Amino acid sequence: MGSPNDEPERDSDEGPQHRVTVRPFAIGRTEVRFVDYDRFAEATGREKPDDAGWGRGDRPVINVSWQDAREYAEWLSKQTGHSYRLPSEAEWEYAARAGTRTPFWTGKCVHTDQANYDGNYDYNDCGARTGVWRRRTAPVGSLPANPFGLHEVAGNVYEWAEDCWHDSYAGAPTDGSAWRESGGGDCAGRVVRGGGWINNPGRLRSAYCGWIAADVAYYDVGIRLARIF
Repeated sequence: MGSPNDEPERDSDEGPQHRVTVRPFAIGRTEVRFVDYDRFAEATGREKPDDAGWGRGDRPVINVSWQDAREYAEWLSKQTGHSYRLPSEAEWEYAARAGTRTPFWTGKCVHTDQANYDGNYDYNDCGARTGVWRRRTAPVGSLPANPFGLHEVAGNVYEWAEDCWHDSYAGAPTDGSAWRESGGGDCAGRVVRGGGWINNPGRLRSAYCGWIAADVAYYDVGIRLARIF
């Protein structure tokens, strides 16, 4: 987990790189769609999140906070009898990498045919600068899946993880569980992973880690749920 010291555009909170044993879990093939989240909003009488004028349906739900995401997972668990939750940061990276050790699951570079990001920027002069920028989310499942069959794990929308944010992995759990204790971190801020449609390609790297206040919602942040067996 994490990035090697020589990975281009590496941030200090991506290390130290360390070995993690991940327990079996399931994770969504796609990000949660508006059509899924809207059922929850209607059933619970809460306001539906704004779609920024891009449409709802199969587009990934946006403008949802970490708290919203957890409440959706709890509601879905009650409706289905399965145990849904946000993935831990370790689980998310394991799923996104899909067995790869390169900056992206696509290799040392990424292309706008493979992910939704701002193609006006390059990554390490690898050819990621294509000039293509969609300026909005893409419908889930519309871009190629990684080797684990997961779509849009790089780009489209950031995805909430369960973990509190920490500025390094020193002392992080090694069993794949979420790092919930502050331990020098900030539990008012929660981890987001994957990068979004608004970002340069460097933020789509599998190891890239960001954070957002748990009660804040943005138009480039959504949800991918995990499930306990």
